[in-house]
Formats: sequence, structure tokens, C-alpha cells
Amino acid sequence: MNVRRSRSADRRSPSRISRPDRPHRSGRIRAAAAAAGTAALIAPLAACSTGASGAGDGKVDVVASFYPMEFLAERIGGEHVSVTALTEPGVEPHDLEITPQQTGALGEADVAFYLKGLQPAVDEAVEQSGVGTAVDAATLTGAESHGAGENHEHEHAEEHSGEHGHAEEHGHAEEHSAEHSEEHSASPDEHGHAADDGHHHEGGDPHLWLDPVAYAEIAEGFGKALEKADPDHAADYAKNTETLVGQLKKLDQDFEKGLRDRSTDTFITTHAAFGHLAERYGLRQEAVNGVSPEADPSPARIKELHEIAEQEKVSTVFFETLVSDATAKTLAADTGLKTDVLDPLEGITEKSAGKNYLEVMRANLSALREALGAA
Repeated sequence: MNVRRSRSADRRSPSRISRPDRPHRSGRIRAAAAAAGTAALIAPLAACSTGASGAGDGKVDVVASFYPMEFLAERIGGEHVSVTALTEPGVEPHDLEITPQQTGALGEADVAFYLKGLQPAVDEAVEQSGVGTAVDAATLTGAESHGAGENHEHEHAEEHSGEHGHAEEHGHAEEHSAEHSEEHSASPDEHGHAADDGHHHEGGDPHLWLDPVAYAEIAEGFGKALEKADPDHAADYAKNTETLVGQLKKLDQDFEKGLRDRSTDTFITTHAAFGHLAERYGLRQEAVNGVSPEADPSPARIKELHEIAEQEKVSTVFFETLVSDATAKTLAADTGLKTDVLDPLEGITEKSAGKNYLEVMRANLSALREALGAA
């Protein structure tokens, strides 16, 4: 069975283009974190096909679990890799079931690129497949998966200034964090829940890729992994990685600049996917459901969100493209709010507001700017 195929990262793919306390750190993309994460990969990667996929086309065969991994693999690997995604377009990634054929394809691949903890079926398939090199994206960044009920949006002592702007080279001044950490501490507020969206999902928030800084760290780490897998094309991988990381840095800067002078820090979303993004830019996510986007909210949570919307001057309830908008519309109707899309970038379809990660993230920025009064 041959499931390998190459695709362009700049068009909608027929395959799936699809979801803590975090230590204080500057916004600078940290090569050291990525290097530490990839150190354990060097030995097994060296044992890979070193630039020759099983298809005999001289390419490194990469199986990516879902879109954010696929996007990085294609952008960094370029013409030297053949990328196959496990998750089809329009399939909610948490619901993915792996077929025996896909497990077999993993076993034939040179590299499996996935995010452990996001898709249990993929984690199990990677373990069963015997793939020579399994690259877990979470090991390539200093970010951690957010635990449910923990405050994480306002804990960067050096990341956000009181004006929501940059200090020197993306260093965020301390007063913003101190002010908001005190205001939205991890202890329950007057509504009885923590500043995070609270009681959602015991597994926490694995959506690391929605923080452009963490995503750039993952890109750097995967680039180094490909350099070890295929040293003949290491210079190309390094160049592609540098280009992509530069684009992600620019995206990060645009979010910082675009979200300055906002009228509120709080946004409501049906899916608790945006904890990492909220933390990066000093925002407060309030989710109707948990990390599982189709969970049913309790009446108490709906009542609580009504109060939050009024107190925090929330204007918009966000929903996503891959999940029904019924809950968002019901809540919005009850509170007189608008609805809009905030895309967790788990998959790109014809309904997506762009053809790739960078385009959809900029659409997310525009939606947040309007909802938070920064537009």
C-alpha cells in the first residue's frame, strides 16, 4: 500500500488540514528550547532512510497527524519531503479513528510528526506502528499543555505592557502581567470559577500552535529533526525553517500591535482552544464548552457567561468552522451579542477564512480586534 503523496502548503489540501502554568519567558523565539527538544531525536533520525522514502523517489516520507503538523512539514521540507496527513478535511480531530491501513502507513514512514495528547487514536497508532522516528511537537517547545482550572492568560511577568504593546524586542513589560494576574488569579472569582475558562477538560489545552511563538519553536525543532534525517538537504531545511520562523515572528508582532488599546481583555468562545493564544497576548478566554468542542454546557455555566458578558463588556460569542454554531447562536441571542468565527486551525475547508495557517491566523486577528474593541 502506498499512501504517500506530495502537496503544496499554500493550497487547500485534499488531506486533513485540520486542537499551565507556563514558565515566564520572553517572546523571543528560543532556539535553545527547540534544540533541547530535538536532542533525543537525533539518534533515531540518523537511522532513518536519510532522504529516501519507501516510494523510491528520494524523498523523506513524513506522516503528519493533522493540519498544523502537515503545514510545518510541507513548508520546512519543501521539495525534499512527501507528506501524508492522517486526518481528513472536515473531520473534528478529537473524533479521529485510525484505520489499520493508516497504522500500516505509519510503520512504513520515515517520520511521524504528531502532537501527543491531542488525538488519543494517533498516539496509540504511532506506538503500535513501530515507525522509526516519532516526533512529538510538544517536546519541541517550552510551552506546556494548560491544565483545566489553572490561570494562564495573565502570567507573563515580562511579556505584556500596560498598553498591551511591545517592550524591546517583544519583551512585554511587567506591569501588565502583575495587574492582570492579581485581577484574574487562579482562585475562583465572584462567579465561582478560575480566570481560565475553568472546569473544562481534565487533559488541559493542547492547542500549542495557536501561539505563534510556541509554533515557531516547534518549527525550529522540526527543522533540526529533518536536517538530521536528511543531511544532504540540511541547508535547504535550515533556509526554509528560517523563512517560516521569520513569518511567524511577524505574525506574533502583528497580533501584539493589532490588539493594543483594546476596550476589553475577555472573549467568549464555544471551544476552549485559545488558552495559549490568550496567555501570549494577555487576554482572558471564557469558553462555553471545554476542550471538547461538542460537550454540552451546564445551565450554571450559561448563566455565568451571561453575567461575564455584561460585566466585561463582551460583544461577541465565537464559534468555529468544524463544529455546529447552535450553542453560540443561542447564547448570543439570549445576551444580545453577535457571533463570529475564531478558527482553532484544526482543519482547513472551503469555509475557512484562508488557504493556510498564516492566512487564517490573520483572519482570527481581525475577528479578535473587532470583538475586543481594538479595531
